[in-house]
Amino acid sequence: MDRFEGHIAGIGTSSGTRLVVGRWGVSPFGAFTDVMMEDAAGLRTLLAPSREVAEYVGSTYSFDDVRVVPVRSSLEASRLELDAGPLRLVADLGGLTPLGRLLRLVPRALATSPRWLSLISPAAAALVPGVRTAGSAGNGRREYYGVTSARAIIAAAAELEGADLGRLAPLRPAVRFGFSSAPAAPQLVSVVTTISHPG
Repeated sequence: MDRFEGHIAGIGTSSGTRLVVGRWGVSPFGAFTDVMMEDAAGLRTLLAPSREVAEYVGSTYSFDDVRVVPVRSSLEASRLELDAGPLRLVADLGGLTPLGRLLRLVPRALATSPRWLSLISPAAAALVPGVRTAGSAGNGRREYYGVTSARAIIAAAAELEGADLGRLAPLRPAVRFGFSSAPAAPQLVSVVTTISHPG
């Protein structure tokens, strides 16, 4: 199994571009950050920091365009900052969401267990529309999202190719990279993602 530990930020903008930022402290590729974007016309783009990451993520999710660009990010107590090729992002973080407080009550070993995540996936979809905790990762693989905390994103400023993407907005419609979308409400989650290989 491949294990990724870190954070995912889901952000909508008034321009219609939706951003999903993965900031991974532990992974088979070491620490890295990548960005999945979908614009108002439905164009799905991956910004990856290396060809190795681009090939892995590109084989796990669906994109119309994959770009290898320098990606730098920082995460502090109240702010996420990102510089990824054509994209600039600054997001201000609020407190735990109600779901985040609930997630804190679940023991980490259980919250990140693939068996548990397979069991609760239908309930997660009912509780947070568009969200799944288990599903296909392509090529016979299975993927599991074990979220252990969630904080609100209360403000964001983003530019793509120098153009302002507009004010912070719900992440709607749901993004179409894989079997699950990020929640509609902009937020930063702490997550362990596990990908199992056939056999």
